[in-house]
Amino acid sequence: MDVLSDEQEVLIQRTAGEFLAAECPPSLVRAAEKSEEKYSKQLWTKFADLGWLGLCLPEERGGQGLPLTYLGLVLEEVGRYLAPLPVHSTMVPALVIASFGTQAQMKLLERVARGELLLSFAIEERSGRWSTDAIALSGRRDGNDIVLNGSKYFVDNFRIAQKCMVAVRMLGADGGDEGPAAVLVDTASAGINCEALLTTAKDGESVVRFDHVRVPQGNRVGAPRQGRAVVDALMDYASVFLVSQMQGAARQAMEFAVEYVKHREAFGQPIGAFQAIQHMAADMVNAVDGTQLLGREAVWRMSQGLPARVEVSQAKSFANEKCMMVCRSAQQMHGGIGFIAEFDLNLWYRRVTSWTLRGGTTYEHRARIASALLDTPGEVRLGRALELPVAGPN
Repeated sequence: MDVLSDEQEVLIQRTAGEFLAAECPPSLVRAAEKSEEKYSKQLWTKFADLGWLGLCLPEERGGQGLPLTYLGLVLEEVGRYLAPLPVHSTMVPALVIASFGTQAQMKLLERVARGELLLSFAIEERSGRWSTDAIALSGRRDGNDIVLNGSKYFVDNFRIAQKCMVAVRMLGADGGDEGPAAVLVDTASAGINCEALLTTAKDGESVVRFDHVRVPQGNRVGAPRQGRAVVDALMDYASVFLVSQMQGAARQAMEFAVEYVKHREAFGQPIGAFQAIQHMAADMVNAVDGTQLLGREAVWRMSQGLPARVEVSQAKSFANEKCMMVCRSAQQMHGGIGFIAEFDLNLWYRRVTSWTLRGGTTYEHRARIASALLDTPGEVRLGRALELPVAGPN
């Protein structure tokens, strides 16, 4: 991987950053938190009109066909400005459709690229575990339909989405377990109940309950034997692009703090002159840059079609701890004002805190890394591309 962005990547990221800096002040973020829909329709329209939703979608479906790294760079800026936009929740299932979808499903991408179709995805259940083994919501085959029963928790932007990609456990007509799969569901389908959750981030999370919800067999994403691969891709896209947002948010919090300690004086000098503050600042930049490198490597490997599951877990487990540390340190460097809800830094702290619990916790991703290292027969060589062991149906 080339760790330096090329000229076009730099231009895309700078343009996205300049746009969001002008269009997304903290007041807009606070207004979105208080709204029922939890996002800015006006900002979404402007964002879509600039073509960023189609960056990594196929050209024949209205996209630009660029590598996934471009989406990662844009999401870094979305995270930096905490833009109240359903970019992550829409693009994650869109990328899965682009990789595994049928021709009929692929047609949806044209509307996604134009910003006309909002998507969501539903993976976690009551246990909160980030694992295909934890999927219990059933999808029983019944003639030409799949009947869904169960609940999904912490579903992002379900209330504003038209379609949701739901991770299910497929059951045959006889009730036999056929393994995990992903199914596209119209969010207005009969039998769906959506209950808003109040989270630390005050964003659009919901509990969604499915009571005998019928969807056509054609809404299943991927071939029958691809079920586990489809769900794995859905989970990895969700995790790695959340890292992009976390890194952007943590970098902004760090820059707020560094700028503050340059000018805040105590005992006749800027507090940034004190060694304790200097060490905190150094740890913060190491954490943010480390998150950036791990996250960008994982996205790059995915864009190249290389094994990346371990790299995704490395990035998310590192980001969970380090980005949280950066935001906490930023608050401490500001002193008491850093902990006041009305102070803008609180927005960044709450978002990063919430994101550490989504897309897999530190412990779950550590377990995946350990499994790849310790459950793989033969000599363990760090730095080698490792495939995670796969067990079970599909």
